[in-house]
Amino acid sequence: MHIGLGSSSSTAPEPRSEGALAGVRVIDLSRLVAGNMLSLQLADFGADVIKVESPRDGDTLRHWREDLGRGQTLDAWWRVYGRNKRSLAVDLRADDAMALVRKLIGSAQVLIESFRPGTLEAMGLAPASLHAVNPKLVIVRVSGWGQSGPYRDLPGFGSLLEGFSGFAYKHSKDGVPQLPNMALADMVSGLTGAFATMVALREAEVGGGRGQVVDLSLLEPMLAIMGPDVTACAATGRVADPSLKIASPRGVYRCSDGRWVAMSGSTDAMARRVLGAIGKAEMADDPRFATNSARLANDAALDEMIGSAIATMDRDECLALFRSKGVTVGPIYDSAQLLADEHIVARNCYVSLGDTDATLVHNVTPRLSGTPGIIRQGAPSIGQHTCELLLEAGASDAEIAAMSRSGAIRCA
Repeated sequence: MHIGLGSSSSTAPEPRSEGALAGVRVIDLSRLVAGNMLSLQLADFGADVIKVESPRDGDTLRHWREDLGRGQTLDAWWRVYGRNKRSLAVDLRADDAMALVRKLIGSAQVLIESFRPGTLEAMGLAPASLHAVNPKLVIVRVSGWGQSGPYRDLPGFGSLLEGFSGFAYKHSKDGVPQLPNMALADMVSGLTGAFATMVALREAEVGGGRGQVVDLSLLEPMLAIMGPDVTACAATGRVADPSLKIASPRGVYRCSDGRWVAMSGSTDAMARRVLGAIGKAEMADDPRFATNSARLANDAALDEMIGSAIATMDRDECLALFRSKGVTVGPIYDSAQLLADEHIVARNCYVSLGDTDATLVHNVTPRLSGTPGIIRQGAPSIGQHTCELLLEAGASDAEIAAMSRSGAIRCA
């Protein structure tokens, strides 16, 4: 099964089907979202990602399930973030199994772990010892707070960092801080970690020829996407009011059919188009609405004008009108509406995992013309690749059978 993105250009070069990261081996010891998000990016572009899991219950994501009714559930999180990976189910507390894992690490270019700081060292896998046998190894250490600092040993689930980073405060509603209804900190950390991994691989290959440790916290990528609030606070001594917008007009508006649109008119030219579209072109020269600063100071009045006009139109009428005037406006969708949108369909943004697995997942992103990512296989069952991987590591059939009997490994 190969599911690619295709190309929008008839002159695009013939893509390499194996992916740009073919030949890169990644040992993923992580759990939950951040590490899986990170290794997914590498796997989608051809890396051989070996997911090391517990023989008993596998990665924690396998147990985040959606209710399908009639007593059935779907391991949706695992189906999405476990694709393109091989599953090695071993008990890391078993010496014989751990010895083989060490051999696999010795053959890898990347190791990902998300244990509490200090755990890797306690397992006998301190970075210095790993680099002694594999000098070019990139070791990505995912944690909530980082490998240093007074909070390094505290639990670090993403929700804590979404609160600590200022995100929850910035998105307060009626004075109550709001956590995102998604694994935001983990997702942002995973994407940041994939970039950092590629930088470190580049250095190992053509730079100093040495591997290094990537200290990837969930906290600092969240700080990086929070905008200039801290910079402004340090300069002015004022904490930003979470109710204030960054530009005006900007917001969500309800149409006459109960559906919603989002609009942004943050430039003066765009604001002028918005006012023209609602029959208020003369207001663009009103000093209250001539600049973004002035519009922010009078946002309530401007918002009321726009909202009242939109409330008289159904969503399709609203979109047609504003788009005809060159206004940046778009629909607000739920998941079902998103799947039905013609642009999503045309760009193949969601794909089925294949003939034997009809699960719908997001397609590979971003899109590369010459070395596009490919969905080669769906998410593996626990231990699906244990035997083949241990054979690759030099284990004999007899050793594999003995470890299987002892519970040190699980072969699907």
